[in-house]
Amino acid sequence: MGNVFGRKSRPSRVTEQDRAILQLKQQRDKLKHYQKRVTLQLEKERSLAKQLLKDGKKEKALVLLKKKRYQDQLLDKTETQISNLERMVQDIEFVQIEMKVIEGLKVGNDCLKSMHEAMSLEDVERIMDETQDAIEYQRQIDEMLSGSLTQEDEDAVLSELETITQGEDVELPEVPTEPLPEVPEPAETEPERRPARNKENREMLAA
Repeated sequence: MGNVFGRKSRPSRVTEQDRAILQLKQQRDKLKHYQKRVTLQLEKERSLAKQLLKDGKKEKALVLLKKKRYQDQLLDKTETQISNLERMVQDIEFVQIEMKVIEGLKVGNDCLKSMHEAMSLEDVERIMDETQDAIEYQRQIDEMLSGSLTQEDEDAVLSELETITQGEDVELPEVPTEPLPEVPEPAETEPERRPARNKENREMLAA
């Protein structure tokens, strides 16, 4: 029991601006209700004035129309007051939005300030220099590799890279370990033998 009654109540989230907006809207609604009621009454009085004119009671009809005219003017003032209340509500709500935007900007500025404090300008310059050095080093490696490989080697490397990317195993041919067989010298061709045979025939004819 003591804990229940001794519990601290949570602070209300309703601000003074919210209360002001609520009161303005309540006043607006009351004026609209009054406006609706007077409009219905004026319609009845207009019908009654027509009936009085038909009955020949012109003086009473004239008094009734004067009263209606006065109430028409009140309706015009009521409409102006309703417009003012609605404009004021809109202005307060817009100011509330602006305040939230300003609070958001303040939080963002504080966050940026803390991030800038965590990383100084010297750190950023050092990281940028290291990144540039790494890029330059990789470029030199690429130039060396591209200069030592032929076009055929480049195509083979790209093909192997594509195969690895697709998750397939690359099967390379085995290098033979046995020595290659010797290639025999080419035999003497028939045109080379023909001059020797012609020489032998000439010697036989001379004998």
